[in-house]
Amino acid sequence: MWLLLLILAVITYFVVKSNAAPITRTPIWILWLVLMTPATLWTIWAMIYGPDAPLPALLLLGPFLVCPLLYWWLVQKGRIVPDQQAQATASPNPDNAQGTEQKSSEPAPRPIDAAEEKSLRDCFPWGVYYLQQLDYRPQAILCRGKLQVAPEMAYERVKGNVEDAFGDRFLVLFQESLQGQPFFALVPNPAQAKEDNINNAEKLHKPWLALTLLLLTGFTTTMVGAEMAGLTPEKLQAGIQTLMVGLPYSLAILTILGCHELSHYGAAVHYKIRTTLPYFIPIPFFLGTFGAFIQMKSPVPHRKALFDVAIAGPLGGLVVALPILWWGLTQSTVGAMPDNTNLLRFDALDYRFSLLMTLISKAALGSQLGANTVLDLHPLAIAGYIGLIVTALNLMPFGQLDGGHIIHAMLGQRAAIVTGQITRVAMVLLSFIRSDFFIWAIILLLMPVGDQPALNDVSELDDRRDLLGIVAIAILILILLPVPPLVAQWLQI
Repeated sequence: MWLLLLILAVITYFVVKSNAAPITRTPIWILWLVLMTPATLWTIWAMIYGPDAPLPALLLLGPFLVCPLLYWWLVQKGRIVPDQQAQATASPNPDNAQGTEQKSSEPAPRPIDAAEEKSLRDCFPWGVYYLQQLDYRPQAILCRGKLQVAPEMAYERVKGNVEDAFGDRFLVLFQESLQGQPFFALVPNPAQAKEDNINNAEKLHKPWLALTLLLLTGFTTTMVGAEMAGLTPEKLQAGIQTLMVGLPYSLAILTILGCHELSHYGAAVHYKIRTTLPYFIPIPFFLGTFGAFIQMKSPVPHRKALFDVAIAGPLGGLVVALPILWWGLTQSTVGAMPDNTNLLRFDALDYRFSLLMTLISKAALGSQLGANTVLDLHPLAIAGYIGLIVTALNLMPFGQLDGGHIIHAMLGQRAAIVTGQITRVAMVLLSFIRSDFFIWAIILLLMPVGDQPALNDVSELDDRRDLLGIVAIAILILILLPVPPLVAQWLQI
């Protein structure tokens, strides 16, 4: 229980640091402490009175309601003025932008003179995008008008004209206002000269760092894999040959996570998006790793690219995770249902929590599965199972998760924000029914519900990608949906 609290504390710290630090001066440790208060109080209660003792209503609802409000108040109290972030923003909102003077120490965008304004207006042919109004904001020039042709054709034409007239001085964004009207935004290009871009690209690729983290994660996952195989700490010190029993788990989990991130990386490179190499995060306990990540350093060109980069990771990881899971399940054992079980109890896993997990378990173990049985997972099965959970988490239709990007690409940014809010509320409610989802609910509460739009955020996807997006949502449902009673009866479990 304390281990789960420690994992939640680490995740919470990095999420708060990533999302709150750029917008508030309130110390991160205070915000982190406020958000960790409910989980800490509930863990202390469970340690004193036992995990099955019901929480008093005041202890359950009090911290859950008070701490998010206190967190919001602390963020607002130290919030940095929007004008001080003008240079950092990449997505101007025409409905909320303010016309105050630039107070940041960074230089404000150079205003265009009358001759340049005429050149800018000439960039919008009336038969492509009928320009009606120019709005000058500290962080962008907003160009409003009426779209006359297909969005993709309009964007390419206007972008080409702007580049001919102004070179690489501006990034050209094509977005929709809150009223659903397409508009162009010219944002000062943060990129440096081509020579500097080459140097920056080289800095992004730090093979020594990626390799070091991979080797460290290989060591930590091998140690954890050996413990999963039943070796005691005394036996682990006996020598390298004994430690090698942890290799199957280590290689399996690294392959699954690596394929996930390399699929993202390959799709990003295909669309010429500047991105880092995949970096693994080693930890010497629990799973041996907190996963892996890449970070994109340049804007996504359009919604098709956003969709392809987002969906490549979950599909790439799942293609590897499913056969590893099946192979590991064939080497797992079946036991009787204990008094309590949860999603992270690998020696007594109730596979019925997931329809997909149940179907794979039945295919691998057949008649060994029956009523009131659980699985004692082999280390390979644990790796495949973690791959399944990671896929489900990433496919959640929320914010900056892969699922949030997929919904954004399919339905647009406004629909993605609404869907994210619904997902956040649903996960909080679900955490009261199944405590296993509590960490997921906390993570979604801490993450921003929106994500950065593509440069061309108006052009829609083709039918093939829409169908693939529906398949991704179906996979998420299959992983999260418990086994219906009729299916359980048919499978005799």
